[in-house]
Amino acid sequence: MSSLSGKIALVTGGGRGIGAASALALAEAGADVIVCSRTTDEINAVAEKIRALGRRSLALTCDVTDAAQVQQLAKDARQQFGTVDILVNNAGLGRSHRFADHPDELWEQMLAINLTSVYLVTKAFVPSMIERRRGRIINIASTASKVGSKYIAAYTAAKHGVLGLTRALAVELVSYNITVNAICPGYVNTPMTDDNIANIVARTGLAETDARQALEKLSPQNRMIESEEVAALVVLLASDIAQGINGQAINIDGGAVMF
Repeated sequence: MSSLSGKIALVTGGGRGIGAASALALAEAGADVIVCSRTTDEINAVAEKIRALGRRSLALTCDVTDAAQVQQLAKDARQQFGTVDILVNNAGLGRSHRFADHPDELWEQMLAINLTSVYLVTKAFVPSMIERRRGRIINIASTASKVGSKYIAAYTAAKHGVLGLTRALAVELVSYNITVNAICPGYVNTPMTDDNIANIVARTGLAETDARQALEKLSPQNRMIESEEVAALVVLLASDIAQGINGQAINIDGGAVMF
């Protein structure tokens, strides 16, 4: 795998979980990394770890569902670091509710953070990629981009949208030497999954260990994916050797989804 030395990456939702792991992995591969999130303390901590690796890092607070804040994010990134070569759209949120009395507010929230944010951030950063005729866009989707499950209609709809956007942009941007791919993890051992488990416990009365095991059993490997596994694929897709990988939705789920 070729080095990412000299490249600038930006990771949304970079304060914890997959985002933090991806930011650190990109830095270990040689990239300078901008991390953004709504949680300032978390991204500052990740940025410090990146600097400890000998790479430059910048922590920018941003609500990626707010178009004005995203435009400011792009401006600050350009002024302080230069043109972003690698964009990792990782920010996301998972919430569940049965559909019959599904709150409209929850529907709007799931689409905003999981889909509209990808549109807004990509729209803000892709013009400079087009101008330079190079770039890597990596969208962290989900196996919910491919299959449906009970009680997550809004999340599933949003993640299906991410996959559709990925494929459309892959076709539109390929002539500019920009690749666009999605990574589709199953349940990952992250704080977001911990929140899901807490929700299961609250709704069903299951013990926390039983709720966690129920999610683990959704994988043929009977385990959750680790953030570092997803991060390793992020680095691969960001590298020059992955130039021929475009418009793909790559599963990391232990074989739970076979297409």
